[in-house]
Amino acid sequence: MLKVLEAVPNFSEGRDLEKVERLVRRIAEHDVEVLDWSADADHHRSVVTFIGEPDDVVDAAVAAAAFAARHIDLRGHRGVHPRVGALDVLPFVPVHGATMDDAVRAARRAGERIAASGVPVWFYGAASAPPGRGLAELRRGGFEGLLDGFPEGREADLPRGALRSHPTAGVTCVGAREILLAWNVFVRGIDTESARGIAAGIRERGGGFPGLRALGLFLERQDRVQISMNLEDPHTTLPSEVFEAIEEAVRVAGGEIICTEVIGMLPDTLVQPGIADRLHLLDADHDRVLSSRVADFVSARAGPPTEFPDVTE
Repeated sequence: MLKVLEAVPNFSEGRDLEKVERLVRRIAEHDVEVLDWSADADHHRSVVTFIGEPDDVVDAAVAAAAFAARHIDLRGHRGVHPRVGALDVLPFVPVHGATMDDAVRAARRAGERIAASGVPVWFYGAASAPPGRGLAELRRGGFEGLLDGFPEGREADLPRGALRSHPTAGVTCVGAREILLAWNVFVRGIDTESARGIAAGIRERGGGFPGLRALGLFLERQDRVQISMNLEDPHTTLPSEVFEAIEEAVRVAGGEIICTEVIGMLPDTLVQPGIADRLHLLDADHDRVLSSRVADFVSARAGPPTEFPDVTE
């Protein structure tokens, strides 16, 4: 069976669109399919989603890491999203015929090659040892918190013995995980502090929904307030239930939800009847549905059915 992995690298560049487009082209030069990319100036971050067979996905990801290290300098980087690296996060996700072990092996191979180029690597998720290391603990203090060397307990996994981060490209977090939902809810009528309070109440660390990470942010360039979230298992913790909790909290605070955007691809839980309208979801069409695009990719790679000669009499 054809094995397909998804990679969703997050880069610390969201304002120079020409540079982001060059980065996407660099990925597309490999035997993978780029499904989606987006850039956000306030987050100062771009996210690319691509799929392919494991070796090809690793090659494309390593090429993207090299581009980021050469062309993204964190010394002058300012954005609302936490970050420690030019290529900040590089997760590998099994999406067809592949297991989590395949994703872990891909993460380890990519991490070794990135570290060999001079950018230290932290492993997270299923790729860490032991498995389950979280991104929040790795990114605490941001790039600036690493300038004097790695904090105790956060030494680089690779290269072993590295004492500090790359001077301009920082550290790359390489992981293996299941499909998650990265999404932002835009609200009006409440201030940033209220949004932060709502985010604190709904995220897992605050006693809220399992597997939910959330931040309340003010986007200066858009002059909007946003609740930015990652939901680790959108099949177990339903996005609709999270949305309803946000909607009620925003209403009590005197505001309302404007719309919801998804970063990257849509999991199947967001394309069930009525969900897109209920969540005021932007761009919920076929091309954004991960399972549909993976099925198209697998079908194209399988090729036309073999034709056998007619041997009947």
